[in-house]
Amino acid sequence: MVMTADYLRNAGEVIGAASSLRDAAAIWRARHPDMRVVLVDAADMRDEIPALMLGSRRVYLATSSGLCMHITQQPEEATALILTQD
Repeated sequence: MVMTADYLRNAGEVIGAASSLRDAAAIWRARHPDMRVVLVDAADMRDEIPALMLGSRRVYLATSSGLCMHITQQPEEATALILTQD
């Protein structure tokens, strides 16, 4: 799946409007089961640049080549969304 600007905009709307970060992840997983969604502590991502900033919530793009994930700024490379909240 190639992530587009529309995909990111839609993700931002859903994640920003959800009542909790867990709810946001569950909603997004249900709508897009092919996209991995991971919740992590905001402190773990402090040195990374988010793709989206939604108030106290942050969305990072990640890609994986097996078990290891790394942050990417290239939406077309992304295979996962990492969500945090301050």
